[in-house]
Amino acid sequence: MASLESPASLDLARALAAHRPGSRVAHTVVVLPSYSVEHKLLAHFGPRIPALEHRQLLSMLVLARLPQAEMIFVTADRPTPRAIAYYLSFVDPELRDGVRARFHVVEVPDDTPRSVTAKLLDRPDLLATIRSMTRGRLAFIEPWNVTHLETEVALRLGLPLNGTPASLWPLGFKSNGRRIMREAGVPLAPGREDVRSVDDVVAAVDSVRQERPDALGAVVKLDDSATGLGNRVFRFADVPGPTLLRAAVESLGPEYLSDLASGAVVEELLTGEELASPSVQGDITPGGGVDVISTHEQLHDGTHRQAYAGCRFPATRDYRSDLAAYGASVGRLLADRGAMGRFGVDFAATRTSSSRWRLHGLEINLRKSGTTHPLSLLHNLTSGRYDGVAGTWTLEDGSRRCYSATDNLADPAWRGRSESEVIEAVDRAGLTFDRRRGVGAVLHMLNGLASGGVVGLTTIGRSVDHAQRLHDTAVAAIRAGPGPPGPAGATRSALPRSMHDERIDA
Repeated sequence: MASLESPASLDLARALAAHRPGSRVAHTVVVLPSYSVEHKLLAHFGPRIPALEHRQLLSMLVLARLPQAEMIFVTADRPTPRAIAYYLSFVDPELRDGVRARFHVVEVPDDTPRSVTAKLLDRPDLLATIRSMTRGRLAFIEPWNVTHLETEVALRLGLPLNGTPASLWPLGFKSNGRRIMREAGVPLAPGREDVRSVDDVVAAVDSVRQERPDALGAVVKLDDSATGLGNRVFRFADVPGPTLLRAAVESLGPEYLSDLASGAVVEELLTGEELASPSVQGDITPGGGVDVISTHEQLHDGTHRQAYAGCRFPATRDYRSDLAAYGASVGRLLADRGAMGRFGVDFAATRTSSSRWRLHGLEINLRKSGTTHPLSLLHNLTSGRYDGVAGTWTLEDGSRRCYSATDNLADPAWRGRSESEVIEAVDRAGLTFDRRRGVGAVLHMLNGLASGGVVGLTTIGRSVDHAQRLHDTAVAAIRAGPGPPGPAGATRSALPRSMHDERIDA
Protein backbone atom coordinates (compact mmCIF):
# COMPACT_ATOMS: atom_id res chain seq x y z
CA MET A 1 0.00 0.00 0.00
CA ALA A 2 1.23 3.51 -0.82
CA SER A 3 2.24 5.28 2.38
CA LEU A 4 0.20 8.35 3.24
CA GLU A 5 3.38 9.72 4.80
CA SER A 6 5.11 10.17 1.42
CA PRO A 7 5.13 13.79 0.14
CA ALA A 8 3.30 12.83 -3.08
CA SER A 9 0.54 11.01 -1.18
CA LEU A 10 0.18 13.87 1.28
CA ASP A 11 -0.08 16.40 -1.56
CA LEU A 12 -2.66 14.27 -3.35
CA ALA A 13 -4.67 13.71 -0.16
CA ARG A 14 -4.77 17.48 0.51
CA ALA A 15 -5.75 18.23 -3.09
CA LEU A 16 -8.51 15.60 -3.17
CA ALA A 17 -9.89 16.89 0.13
CA ALA A 18 -10.00 20.38 -1.38
CA HIS A 19 -11.82 18.98 -4.43
CA ARG A 20 -14.82 17.66 -2.51
CA PRO A 21 -18.04 19.55 -3.34
CA GLY A 22 -18.65 22.35 -0.89
CA SER A 23 -14.94 22.95 -0.24
CA ARG A 24 -13.76 26.56 -0.31
CA VAL A 25 -10.05 25.70 -0.42
CA ALA A 26 -8.30 27.21 -3.43
CA HIS A 27 -6.91 24.53 -5.75
CA THR A 28 -6.51 23.49 -9.38
CA VAL A 29 -7.35 20.21 -11.09
CA VAL A 30 -5.64 19.38 -14.39
CA VAL A 31 -8.03 17.13 -16.31
CA LEU A 32 -5.96 14.89 -18.58
CA PRO A 33 -8.33 12.72 -20.65
CA SER A 34 -5.42 10.44 -21.40
CA TYR A 35 -6.72 7.65 -23.60
CA SER A 36 -3.31 5.97 -23.34
CA VAL A 37 -3.93 2.45 -24.57
CA GLU A 38 -2.13 -0.01 -26.80
CA HIS A 39 -1.60 1.10 -30.39
CA LYS A 40 -4.19 -1.23 -31.95
CA LEU A 41 -6.93 0.32 -29.84
CA LEU A 42 -5.73 3.82 -30.72
CA ALA A 43 -5.73 2.87 -34.40
CA HIS A 44 -9.22 1.40 -34.06
CA PHE A 45 -10.69 4.60 -32.65
CA GLY A 46 -8.54 6.91 -34.79
CA PRO A 47 -10.53 10.09 -35.53
CA ARG A 48 -12.82 9.41 -32.54
CA ILE A 49 -10.05 9.93 -29.99
CA PRO A 50 -10.77 13.68 -29.53
CA ALA A 51 -14.44 12.83 -28.96
CA LEU A 52 -13.42 10.30 -26.30
CA GLU A 53 -11.37 13.06 -24.67
CA HIS A 54 -14.44 15.30 -24.60
CA ARG A 55 -16.30 12.85 -22.38
CA GLN A 56 -14.27 14.35 -19.53
CA LEU A 57 -15.41 17.84 -20.53
CA LEU A 58 -18.49 17.12 -18.42
CA SER A 59 -16.30 17.42 -15.33
CA MET A 60 -16.33 21.21 -15.74
CA LEU A 61 -19.76 21.21 -14.09
CA VAL A 62 -18.18 20.45 -10.71
CA LEU A 63 -16.83 24.03 -10.66
CA ALA A 64 -20.31 25.25 -9.77
CA ARG A 65 -19.93 23.38 -6.47
CA LEU A 66 -16.34 24.47 -5.83
CA PRO A 67 -16.15 28.27 -5.78
CA GLN A 68 -12.37 28.38 -5.23
CA ALA A 69 -11.44 25.69 -7.74
CA GLU A 70 -9.83 26.18 -11.14
CA MET A 71 -9.83 23.54 -13.89
CA ILE A 72 -7.38 23.08 -16.74
CA PHE A 73 -8.77 20.82 -19.45
CA VAL A 74 -6.12 19.38 -21.80
CA THR A 75 -7.37 18.27 -25.21
CA ALA A 76 -6.30 17.89 -28.82
CA ASP A 77 -9.55 19.54 -29.94
CA ARG A 78 -10.60 22.82 -28.31
CA PRO A 79 -14.31 22.78 -27.39
CA THR A 80 -16.34 25.24 -29.43
CA PRO A 81 -17.96 28.26 -27.77
CA ARG A 82 -21.31 26.59 -28.53
CA ALA A 83 -20.36 23.46 -26.59
CA ILE A 84 -19.10 25.48 -23.62
CA ALA A 85 -22.26 27.60 -23.60
CA TYR A 86 -24.34 24.41 -23.71
CA TYR A 87 -22.70 22.99 -20.58
CA LEU A 88 -22.87 26.33 -18.81
CA SER A 89 -26.64 26.34 -19.43
CA PHE A 90 -26.89 23.57 -16.80
CA VAL A 91 -25.32 25.85 -14.17
CA ASP A 92 -27.38 28.30 -12.10
CA PRO A 93 -27.34 31.64 -14.00
CA GLU A 94 -25.70 33.54 -11.15
CA LEU A 95 -22.77 31.07 -11.13
CA ARG A 96 -22.10 30.82 -14.86
CA ASP A 97 -19.65 33.70 -15.23
CA GLY A 98 -17.58 32.41 -12.31
CA VAL A 99 -17.49 28.87 -13.68
CA ARG A 100 -16.51 30.10 -17.13
CA ALA A 101 -13.73 32.28 -15.71
CA ARG A 102 -12.26 29.35 -13.76
CA PHE A 103 -12.37 26.86 -16.63
CA HIS A 104 -9.29 26.89 -18.86
CA VAL A 105 -8.54 24.90 -22.00
CA VAL A 106 -5.04 23.93 -23.08
CA GLU A 107 -5.26 22.72 -26.65
CA VAL A 108 -2.61 20.42 -28.11
CA PRO A 109 -3.50 20.62 -31.81
CA ASP A 110 -2.46 17.28 -33.27
CA ASP A 111 -4.70 14.93 -35.27
CA THR A 112 -2.44 11.86 -35.08
CA PRO A 113 -4.04 8.76 -33.47
CA ARG A 114 -2.17 9.12 -30.17
CA SER A 115 -3.22 9.95 -26.64
CA VAL A 116 -3.32 13.61 -25.72
CA THR A 117 -0.62 12.85 -23.13
CA ALA A 118 1.84 11.77 -25.81
CA LYS A 119 1.03 14.91 -27.76
CA LEU A 120 1.49 17.12 -24.70
CA LEU A 121 4.94 15.65 -24.03
CA ASP A 122 5.94 16.88 -27.50
CA ARG A 123 5.06 20.44 -26.45
CA PRO A 124 7.36 21.79 -23.72
CA ASP A 125 5.84 25.22 -24.28
CA LEU A 126 2.39 23.96 -23.28
CA LEU A 127 3.80 22.09 -20.29
CA ALA A 128 5.38 25.39 -19.24
CA THR A 129 2.01 27.09 -19.62
CA ILE A 130 0.35 24.56 -17.31
CA ARG A 131 3.19 24.91 -14.80
CA SER A 132 2.67 28.66 -14.75
CA MET A 133 -1.08 28.21 -14.23
CA THR A 134 -0.61 25.85 -11.27
CA ARG A 135 2.46 27.46 -9.67
CA GLY A 136 1.93 28.26 -5.99
CA ARG A 137 -1.47 26.52 -5.89
CA LEU A 138 -2.59 23.23 -4.41
CA ALA A 139 -3.10 21.11 -7.53
CA PHE A 140 -3.33 17.57 -8.91
CA ILE A 141 -3.79 15.74 -12.20
CA GLU A 142 -7.00 13.78 -12.87
CA PRO A 143 -6.12 11.33 -15.68
CA TRP A 144 -8.31 8.88 -17.56
CA ASN A 145 -5.62 6.24 -17.07
CA VAL A 146 -1.98 6.17 -15.99
CA THR A 147 0.92 4.87 -18.05
CA HIS A 148 4.57 5.92 -18.20
CA LEU A 149 3.38 8.86 -20.35
CA GLU A 150 1.12 10.32 -17.66
CA THR A 151 3.86 9.69 -15.09
CA GLU A 152 6.29 11.73 -17.19
CA VAL A 153 3.79 14.59 -17.47
CA ALA A 154 3.31 14.55 -13.70
CA LEU A 155 7.08 14.68 -13.15
CA ARG A 156 7.48 17.59 -15.55
CA LEU A 157 4.61 19.50 -13.94
CA GLY A 158 5.60 18.58 -10.41
CA LEU A 159 2.04 17.51 -9.59
CA PRO A 160 0.57 14.33 -8.05
CA LEU A 161 -1.51 11.94 -10.15
CA ASN A 162 -4.84 10.58 -8.94
CA GLY A 163 -4.41 7.12 -10.42
CA THR A 164 -2.72 3.77 -10.05
CA PRO A 165 1.05 4.01 -10.66
CA ALA A 166 2.07 2.93 -14.16
CA SER A 167 4.24 0.16 -12.73
CA LEU A 168 1.06 -1.51 -11.43
CA TRP A 169 -0.85 -1.34 -14.73
CA PRO A 170 -0.49 -5.14 -15.23
CA LEU A 171 -2.70 -5.67 -12.15
CA GLY A 172 -5.57 -4.89 -14.51
CA PHE A 173 -4.58 -7.50 -17.09
CA LYS A 174 -7.14 -10.25 -17.55
CA SER A 175 -5.01 -13.03 -16.00
CA ASN A 176 -4.00 -10.98 -12.97
CA GLY A 177 -7.57 -9.79 -12.61
CA ARG A 178 -8.85 -13.36 -12.35
CA ARG A 179 -6.26 -14.12 -9.67
CA ILE A 180 -7.13 -11.04 -7.63
CA MET A 181 -10.87 -11.66 -7.94
CA ARG A 182 -10.41 -15.28 -6.89
CA GLU A 183 -8.46 -14.12 -3.83
CA ALA A 184 -11.23 -11.62 -3.06
CA GLY A 185 -13.86 -14.36 -3.07
CA VAL A 186 -15.48 -13.29 -6.34
CA PRO A 187 -17.09 -16.21 -8.23
CA LEU A 188 -15.46 -16.70 -11.64
CA ALA A 189 -16.49 -18.31 -14.89
CA PRO A 190 -14.68 -21.60 -15.54
CA GLY A 191 -11.43 -20.87 -17.34
CA ARG A 192 -7.67 -20.49 -17.22
CA GLU A 193 -5.16 -17.65 -16.92
CA ASP A 194 -1.78 -17.18 -18.63
CA VAL A 195 -2.79 -18.69 -21.95
CA ARG A 196 -0.03 -17.88 -24.48
CA SER A 197 -0.18 -20.24 -27.47
CA VAL A 198 -2.46 -22.21 -29.74
CA ASP A 199 -1.75 -25.31 -27.64
CA ASP A 200 -2.67 -23.40 -24.49
CA VAL A 201 -5.96 -22.24 -26.00
CA VAL A 202 -6.90 -25.75 -27.14
CA ALA A 203 -6.09 -27.18 -23.71
CA ALA A 204 -7.95 -24.40 -21.87
CA VAL A 205 -11.04 -24.72 -24.05
CA ASP A 206 -11.01 -28.50 -23.54
CA SER A 207 -10.84 -27.90 -19.80
CA VAL A 208 -13.88 -25.59 -19.97
CA ARG A 209 -15.73 -28.17 -22.04
CA GLN A 210 -15.03 -30.89 -19.48
CA GLU A 211 -15.94 -28.72 -16.49
CA ARG A 212 -19.08 -27.37 -18.17
CA PRO A 213 -20.45 -29.99 -20.62
CA ASP A 214 -23.52 -27.84 -21.26
CA ALA A 215 -21.50 -24.71 -22.14
CA LEU A 216 -22.16 -23.25 -25.59
CA GLY A 217 -18.64 -22.01 -26.15
CA ALA A 218 -15.53 -20.28 -24.85
CA VAL A 219 -14.00 -16.84 -25.27
CA VAL A 220 -10.32 -15.90 -25.52
CA LYS A 221 -9.44 -12.49 -24.05
CA LEU A 222 -6.05 -10.88 -24.54
CA ASP A 223 -4.56 -9.76 -21.23
CA ASP A 224 -3.89 -6.14 -22.22
CA SER A 225 -7.04 -5.26 -24.15
CA ALA A 226 -10.17 -3.18 -23.68
CA THR A 227 -13.71 -2.64 -25.02
CA GLY A 228 -13.85 -6.25 -26.23
CA LEU A 229 -11.41 -5.72 -29.12
CA GLY A 230 -9.08 -8.46 -27.84
CA ASN A 231 -11.86 -11.03 -27.47
CA ARG A 232 -12.49 -13.98 -29.78
CA VAL A 233 -15.42 -16.35 -29.34
CA PHE A 234 -15.50 -20.05 -30.23
CA ARG A 235 -18.90 -21.76 -30.18
CA PHE A 236 -18.69 -25.47 -29.55
CA ALA A 237 -21.25 -26.17 -32.27
CA ASP A 238 -18.75 -24.72 -34.77
CA VAL A 239 -15.68 -26.43 -33.29
CA PRO A 240 -16.95 -29.74 -31.88
CA GLY A 241 -13.47 -31.23 -31.46
CA PRO A 242 -9.83 -30.24 -30.88
CA THR A 243 -8.84 -30.53 -34.55
CA LEU A 244 -11.40 -27.99 -35.74
CA LEU A 245 -10.71 -25.80 -32.71
CA ARG A 246 -6.98 -25.75 -33.43
CA ALA A 247 -7.63 -24.77 -37.03
CA ALA A 248 -9.99 -22.01 -35.89
CA VAL A 249 -7.44 -20.60 -33.44
CA GLU A 250 -4.66 -20.73 -36.02
CA SER A 251 -6.93 -18.86 -38.44
CA LEU A 252 -6.93 -15.85 -36.11
CA GLY A 253 -3.77 -14.81 -37.89
CA PRO A 254 -0.18 -13.98 -36.99
CA GLU A 255 -0.92 -10.57 -35.46
CA TYR A 256 -3.46 -11.90 -32.97
CA LEU A 257 -1.32 -14.95 -32.17
CA SER A 258 1.64 -12.65 -31.56
CA ASP A 259 -0.43 -10.67 -29.06
CA LEU A 260 -1.61 -13.95 -27.55
CA ALA A 261 1.99 -14.78 -26.69
CA SER A 262 1.95 -11.87 -24.22
CA GLY A 263 -0.85 -13.53 -22.29
CA ALA A 264 -4.60 -14.13 -22.32
CA VAL A 265 -7.38 -15.91 -20.49
CA VAL A 266 -9.85 -18.46 -21.75
CA GLU A 267 -13.29 -18.52 -20.12
CA GLU A 268 -16.65 -20.12 -20.64
CA LEU A 269 -18.89 -18.10 -22.93
CA LEU A 270 -21.58 -17.33 -20.39
CA THR A 271 -25.15 -17.69 -21.57
CA GLY A 272 -28.56 -18.12 -20.04
CA GLU A 273 -32.23 -17.43 -20.52
CA GLU A 274 -31.27 -14.03 -19.13
CA LEU A 275 -27.80 -12.51 -19.39
CA ALA A 276 -26.63 -9.16 -18.02
CA SER A 277 -23.28 -7.34 -17.78
CA PRO A 278 -23.17 -5.44 -14.50
CA SER A 279 -20.19 -3.59 -13.08
CA VAL A 280 -19.14 -1.88 -9.88
CA GLN A 281 -17.06 1.30 -9.67
CA GLY A 282 -14.94 2.51 -6.78
CA ASP A 283 -12.24 4.89 -5.61
CA ILE A 284 -9.08 4.11 -3.67
CA THR A 285 -7.87 7.01 -1.53
CA PRO A 286 -4.21 7.93 -0.93
CA GLY A 287 -4.45 6.33 2.53
CA GLY A 288 -5.68 3.03 1.08
CA GLY A 289 -9.37 3.51 1.84
CA VAL A 290 -11.91 2.04 -0.57
CA ASP A 291 -15.18 3.77 -1.50
CA VAL A 292 -17.72 1.94 -3.67
CA ILE A 293 -19.46 4.70 -5.61
CA SER A 294 -21.81 3.02 -8.11
CA THR A 295 -23.08 -0.10 -9.80
CA HIS A 296 -24.18 -0.24 -13.43
CA GLU A 297 -25.68 -2.45 -16.06
CA GLN A 298 -23.35 -2.31 -19.04
CA LEU A 299 -24.76 -2.57 -22.55
CA HIS A 300 -22.85 -4.42 -25.26
CA ASP A 301 -23.20 -4.85 -28.99
CA GLY A 302 -21.16 -6.19 -31.88
CA THR A 303 -20.37 -9.81 -32.64
CA HIS A 304 -21.24 -12.02 -29.67
CA ARG A 305 -22.01 -8.84 -27.63
CA GLN A 306 -18.37 -8.25 -26.74
CA ALA A 307 -18.12 -4.46 -27.38
CA TYR A 308 -19.13 -1.85 -24.77
CA ALA A 309 -21.97 0.38 -25.97
CA GLY A 310 -23.37 2.15 -22.89
CA CYS A 311 -24.69 1.72 -19.38
CA ARG A 312 -27.63 2.13 -17.01
CA PHE A 313 -27.50 3.17 -13.35
CA PRO A 314 -28.09 1.51 -10.99
CA ALA A 315 -27.57 -2.21 -11.52
CA THR A 316 -30.44 -4.62 -11.01
CA ARG A 317 -31.76 -4.60 -7.46
CA ASP A 318 -31.35 -8.38 -7.10
CA TYR A 319 -27.56 -8.24 -7.01
CA ARG A 320 -26.51 -4.62 -6.36
CA SER A 321 -25.43 -5.31 -2.80
CA ASP A 322 -23.38 -8.34 -3.91
CA LEU A 323 -21.65 -6.22 -6.56
CA ALA A 324 -20.80 -3.59 -3.95
CA ALA A 325 -19.42 -6.20 -1.52
CA TYR A 326 -17.28 -7.84 -4.20
CA GLY A 327 -16.09 -4.43 -5.41
CA ALA A 328 -15.03 -3.44 -1.89
CA SER A 329 -13.18 -6.73 -1.43
CA VAL A 330 -11.32 -6.37 -4.74
CA GLY A 331 -10.60 -2.72 -3.96
CA ARG A 332 -8.96 -3.59 -0.65
CA LEU A 333 -6.65 -6.09 -2.35
CA LEU A 334 -5.79 -3.52 -5.02
CA ALA A 335 -5.09 -0.92 -2.33
CA ASP A 336 -2.79 -3.37 -0.55
CA ARG A 337 -0.81 -3.63 -3.78
CA GLY A 338 -0.54 0.15 -4.15
CA ALA A 339 -3.42 0.94 -6.52
CA MET A 340 -4.91 4.43 -6.36
CA GLY A 341 -7.85 6.37 -7.74
CA ARG A 342 -10.65 4.95 -9.86
CA PHE A 343 -11.14 1.23 -10.45
CA GLY A 344 -13.94 -0.94 -11.76
CA VAL A 345 -14.87 -4.61 -11.76
CA ASP A 346 -16.91 -6.09 -14.61
CA PHE A 347 -19.22 -9.08 -14.19
CA ALA A 348 -21.61 -11.28 -16.12
CA ALA A 349 -24.92 -12.15 -14.48
CA THR A 350 -26.92 -15.17 -15.63
CA ARG A 351 -30.15 -16.85 -14.61
CA THR A 352 -32.78 -19.25 -15.87
CA SER A 353 -36.50 -19.36 -15.15
CA SER A 354 -35.82 -21.77 -12.29
CA SER A 355 -32.74 -20.08 -10.75
CA ARG A 356 -31.62 -16.88 -9.10
CA TRP A 357 -29.10 -14.52 -10.67
CA ARG A 358 -25.52 -15.79 -10.55
CA LEU A 359 -22.61 -13.33 -10.73
CA HIS A 360 -19.31 -14.16 -12.46
CA GLY A 361 -16.31 -11.82 -12.20
CA LEU A 362 -14.79 -10.99 -15.59
CA GLU A 363 -12.13 -8.30 -15.30
CA ILE A 364 -10.65 -5.41 -13.32
CA ASN A 365 -10.13 -1.94 -14.79
CA LEU A 366 -7.55 0.36 -13.17
CA ARG A 367 -8.83 3.46 -14.93
CA LYS A 368 -11.91 5.45 -15.72
CA SER A 369 -14.40 3.92 -18.12
CA GLY A 370 -17.57 4.58 -20.05
CA THR A 371 -19.46 4.50 -16.75
CA THR A 372 -17.45 7.38 -15.25
CA HIS A 373 -18.67 10.53 -16.99
CA PRO A 374 -22.43 9.84 -16.74
CA LEU A 375 -21.92 9.28 -13.00
CA SER A 376 -20.19 12.66 -12.77
CA LEU A 377 -23.23 14.23 -14.45
CA LEU A 378 -25.53 12.73 -11.85
CA HIS A 379 -23.31 14.06 -9.05
CA ASN A 380 -22.93 17.54 -10.51
CA LEU A 381 -26.46 18.14 -11.83
CA THR A 382 -28.48 16.79 -8.90
CA SER A 383 -28.09 17.44 -5.20
CA GLY A 384 -28.07 13.99 -3.67
CA ARG A 385 -26.03 11.17 -2.22
CA TYR A 386 -25.17 7.59 -3.02
CA ASP A 387 -26.85 5.14 -0.67
CA GLY A 388 -24.28 2.37 -0.36
CA VAL A 389 -26.80 -0.03 1.19
CA ALA A 390 -29.58 0.40 -1.37
CA GLY A 391 -27.17 1.14 -4.22
CA THR A 392 -29.22 4.14 -5.34
CA TRP A 393 -28.85 7.91 -5.75
CA THR A 394 -31.25 9.77 -3.46
CA LEU A 395 -32.06 13.48 -3.61
CA GLU A 396 -32.70 15.73 -0.63
CA ASP A 397 -36.47 15.34 -1.10
CA GLY A 398 -36.17 11.54 -0.85
CA SER A 399 -36.74 10.86 -4.55
CA ARG A 400 -34.28 8.80 -6.56
CA ARG A 401 -32.51 9.34 -9.84
CA CYS A 402 -31.30 6.83 -12.42
CA TYR A 403 -29.78 7.23 -15.85
CA SER A 404 -29.17 5.67 -19.24
CA ALA A 405 -26.00 6.61 -21.12
CA THR A 406 -24.18 5.85 -24.35
CA ASP A 407 -21.04 7.07 -26.13
CA ASN A 408 -22.11 5.38 -29.36
CA LEU A 409 -25.10 7.19 -30.75
CA ALA A 410 -23.91 7.18 -34.35
CA ASP A 411 -25.11 7.52 -37.89
CA PRO A 412 -22.82 8.09 -40.92
CA ALA A 413 -25.42 10.55 -42.21
CA TRP A 414 -24.73 12.76 -39.19
CA ARG A 415 -21.09 13.34 -40.16
CA GLY A 416 -20.61 17.08 -40.34
CA ARG A 417 -23.89 17.84 -38.59
CA SER A 418 -23.57 20.94 -36.42
CA GLU A 419 -23.53 20.83 -32.64
CA SER A 420 -26.28 23.45 -32.52
CA GLU A 421 -28.57 21.36 -34.71
CA VAL A 422 -28.40 18.35 -32.41
CA ILE A 423 -28.67 20.44 -29.23
CA GLU A 424 -31.71 22.23 -30.63
CA ALA A 425 -33.34 18.97 -31.72
CA VAL A 426 -33.28 17.72 -28.13
CA ASP A 427 -34.26 21.13 -26.76
CA ARG A 428 -37.26 21.58 -29.07
CA ALA A 429 -38.52 18.17 -27.99
CA GLY A 430 -38.56 19.45 -24.40
CA LEU A 431 -35.99 16.88 -23.34
CA THR A 432 -33.04 19.04 -22.24
CA PHE A 433 -32.12 18.47 -18.60
CA ASP A 434 -34.37 20.46 -16.25
CA ARG A 435 -32.40 21.68 -13.23
CA ARG A 436 -35.53 22.23 -11.14
CA ARG A 437 -36.97 18.75 -11.63
CA GLY A 438 -33.64 16.98 -11.94
CA VAL A 439 -34.58 15.00 -15.06
CA GLY A 440 -33.79 15.20 -18.76
CA ALA A 441 -31.11 14.70 -21.40
CA VAL A 442 -27.51 15.88 -21.67
CA LEU A 443 -25.41 15.49 -24.82
CA HIS A 444 -21.67 14.95 -24.79
CA MET A 445 -18.88 14.20 -27.28
CA LEU A 446 -20.41 16.88 -29.49
CA ASN A 447 -17.17 17.20 -31.42
CA GLY A 448 -17.67 13.62 -32.62
CA LEU A 449 -20.33 14.81 -35.06
CA ALA A 450 -17.80 16.51 -37.32
CA SER A 451 -15.45 13.54 -37.67
CA GLY A 452 -17.63 10.48 -37.41
CA GLY A 453 -21.30 11.35 -36.99
CA VAL A 454 -21.20 10.17 -33.37
CA VAL A 455 -22.46 11.81 -30.20
CA GLY A 456 -22.91 10.75 -26.57
CA LEU A 457 -26.14 10.98 -24.61
CA THR A 458 -27.07 10.63 -20.94
CA THR A 459 -30.66 10.83 -19.73
CA ILE A 460 -31.45 11.19 -16.04
CA GLY A 461 -34.84 9.99 -14.83
CA ARG A 462 -36.76 9.02 -11.70
CA SER A 463 -36.37 5.31 -12.42
CA VAL A 464 -34.46 3.06 -14.78
CA ASP A 465 -37.53 2.79 -17.01
CA HIS A 466 -38.10 6.54 -16.90
CA ALA A 467 -34.48 7.25 -17.88
CA GLN A 468 -34.75 4.77 -20.75
CA ARG A 469 -37.97 6.37 -22.00
CA LEU A 470 -36.27 9.75 -22.00
CA HIS A 471 -33.29 8.22 -23.78
CA ASP A 472 -35.40 6.63 -26.50
CA THR A 473 -37.37 9.86 -27.00
CA ALA A 474 -34.17 11.91 -27.22
CA VAL A 475 -32.70 9.55 -29.81
CA ALA A 476 -35.87 9.85 -31.87
CA ALA A 477 -35.66 13.65 -31.65
CA ILE A 478 -32.04 13.65 -32.82
CA ARG A 479 -32.85 11.38 -35.73
CA ALA A 480 -35.78 13.58 -36.72
CA GLY A 481 -33.65 16.73 -36.71
CA PRO A 482 -34.33 20.19 -35.27
CA GLY A 483 -37.55 20.86 -37.17
CA PRO A 484 -38.63 24.27 -38.46
CA PRO A 485 -37.43 27.31 -36.53
CA GLY A 486 -39.76 28.56 -33.83
CA PRO A 487 -40.92 32.16 -33.35
CA ALA A 488 -38.44 34.69 -32.03
CA GLY A 489 -38.08 34.50 -28.27
CA ALA A 490 -39.65 31.05 -28.06
CA THR A 491 -38.64 28.94 -25.07
CA ARG A 492 -38.08 25.23 -24.99
CA SER A 493 -41.19 23.11 -24.74
CA ALA A 494 -41.86 21.31 -21.51
CA LEU A 495 -41.74 17.58 -21.16
CA PRO A 496 -45.16 16.04 -20.74
CA ARG A 497 -45.92 15.85 -17.04
CA SER A 498 -45.96 12.05 -17.21
CA MET A 499 -42.36 12.09 -18.41
CA HIS A 500 -41.27 14.59 -15.75
CA ASP A 501 -43.00 13.09 -12.76
CA GLU A 502 -42.93 9.35 -13.27
CA ARG A 503 -42.16 7.75 -9.92
CA ILE A 504 -41.14 4.13 -10.32
CA ASP A 505 -38.91 2.66 -7.64
CA ALA A 506 -35.39 2.04 -8.94
